[in-house]
Amino acid sequence: MNSVDQLCVNTLRFLAVDAVERARSGHPGMPLGAAPMAYVLWTRFLRHNPRNPAWFNRDRFILSAGHGSALLYALLHLSGYDLPLEELKQFRQWGGMTPGHPEYGHTPGVEATTGPLGQGFAMGVGMALAEQFLARCFNQPGLPLVDHYTYALVSDGDLMEGVASEAASLAGTLRLGRLIYLYDDNHISIEGETDLAFTENVRCRFEAYGWQVLRVADGNDLDGIDTAIRAAQAENQRPSLIIVRTHIGYGSPKQDTADAHGEPLGPMPLRATKEALGWPLEPSFLIPEEALGHFRGAVERGNEWETKWEALRAAYRRKYPELARQLDQAMDGELPAGWDADLPVFRPEERPMATRTASGKVMNALAGRLPGLMGGSADLAPSTRTTLIGYGDLGFDEACGHNVHFGVREHAMAAIVNGMALHGGAIPYGATFLVFSDYMRPALRLAALMQTRAIFIFTHDSIALGEDGPTHQPVEHLMSLRAIPGLTVLRPADANEAAAAWRVAIQRRGPTALVLTRQSVPVLDPHRYPVARGVLRGAYVLAEAENGDPELILVATGSEVHLALAARERLASQGVRARVVSMPSWELFDEQPPEYRRQMLPSRVPRLAMEAGISRGWRDYVGDAGDVIGVDRFGASAPGDVVYEKLGFHVDRVVERALALLRRS
Repeated sequence: MNSVDQLCVNTLRFLAVDAVERARSGHPGMPLGAAPMAYVLWTRFLRHNPRNPAWFNRDRFILSAGHGSALLYALLHLSGYDLPLEELKQFRQWGGMTPGHPEYGHTPGVEATTGPLGQGFAMGVGMALAEQFLARCFNQPGLPLVDHYTYALVSDGDLMEGVASEAASLAGTLRLGRLIYLYDDNHISIEGETDLAFTENVRCRFEAYGWQVLRVADGNDLDGIDTAIRAAQAENQRPSLIIVRTHIGYGSPKQDTADAHGEPLGPMPLRATKEALGWPLEPSFLIPEEALGHFRGAVERGNEWETKWEALRAAYRRKYPELARQLDQAMDGELPAGWDADLPVFRPEERPMATRTASGKVMNALAGRLPGLMGGSADLAPSTRTTLIGYGDLGFDEACGHNVHFGVREHAMAAIVNGMALHGGAIPYGATFLVFSDYMRPALRLAALMQTRAIFIFTHDSIALGEDGPTHQPVEHLMSLRAIPGLTVLRPADANEAAAAWRVAIQRRGPTALVLTRQSVPVLDPHRYPVARGVLRGAYVLAEAENGDPELILVATGSEVHLALAARERLASQGVRARVVSMPSWELFDEQPPEYRRQMLPSRVPRLAMEAGISRGWRDYVGDAGDVIGVDRFGASAPGDVVYEKLGFHVDRVVERALALLRRS
């Protein structure tokens, strides 16, 4: 290691350590040990432009070990991103740009929100998958517009998490050769040495997944790290894991101990560390001019890379104008004119149709107008109806395939979809049964936190799925999804509401969950009911009371809307005027002006809600004086219509509860 390299590595180390020390909170151990590999990657290999963090053909870098965020902030500041030194001094403080774990959209240059271990690992797989998809769909001979790598720095904890195992297995299967991960192999976790819980042979495990595995025996060996990254770049058929043997808390009295992981070094150990590594004791946040100049070379290199790429892009536009137009729109996240022109309109004279089936028809209509639409299912595509017919399978040849076979890997699927959305250029989706959304929850939460443009499709949405029984019948899951801030949940009542829900999902900038039936439901007449406009507002009057103002409002979602319509007819025969409000999305409804919400659900009129899920949460819409018909228990194994009726979803019960509600009012 020459003197400039050593100076730069130590600058990284102590910017991070000083930030942690000032905050009296954070993780100094990883930056001390992993700074050399980060330095080599960022100064010798990573193609990026600090002056334009959104440059599309940049290499992506994810700090999957997000607890080491101080190292990433040091890299960003030194490389010339819009992250002033004062922000490093505000590490983990209110209103600052340097939160405790990296947050996408909050700090320039941060590619993904990480911290929950394993998520960054899986999102990186999604980014590499999006790169492969776009390259195969748009690159032409001599004009590789999509041509970059995805890197990540991962930890022992990342590799212990199941989501990383799922994602690694799929990455090897799909031969993501532009995926390169540096593994900070420091042998320490929070509780002590990793041997307490992690004794597997990582090399053999990843080789079995289909990865190239390389090893650097000394984490301070910059040339060894350099050689390993070059070997990883040369392998285009397998993702690469570079195992770098490091020492947590390198140079400190706490080196190789759990004490170095998640707390500041403290004044005396910090002094000892600086002395051991030949760093001045004062001032804090020292950046030698020679080190800063070396790091800031990234600005000039980045401008040169982007300028060359723009010239390539201009040549591409001249030779392939239509492809260039499509790619420009995809990269900018724009929807082409007429993208929804082929959306089907379903007629009531058609046979009843499951909303999952309608969704499949809508998706295939959209695919012809949205070249970026791509995704798949956790081995359930025939059941979720999510195959894009005639659009090929991604990963198995050089063709432009839009269908991704995620395998039975729900958690990784959701995180990979997040990664594809973060990469840009694709409109990704992932699908499974609603009950298995539990397996996806950490990634769903991150999707909402990051506001990724991701679509999650959940079918088999209630007890009405039938014979598979309570293990597969979701009851608490709708409310669980609605509890996630920033996730838009839509449960359409019929085929036309499903089409309108897809319109919302495509136009929405944040994540969307589409919740769909297994069983067939009647098709609502789009000429009679304002479905298209109504779904966009979250709730709307589907059927108004006849012969006067409503005495009662029936509110329902999904398949229960048809039950509400039938109950309205029965009540009308008994002289009760009832309005039916279809409420496919709480989130969209809550965004409406107060006046609209009062018009839909006037407080003076008693309200009865019905949904084949737990009743918790509905009081916000029916009020304390209202009533809810729900499923506050687990289901049972029997034909779906039998379970549905036995658990109280039939007209007689709705009418009985409606009349009782009127008597109390």
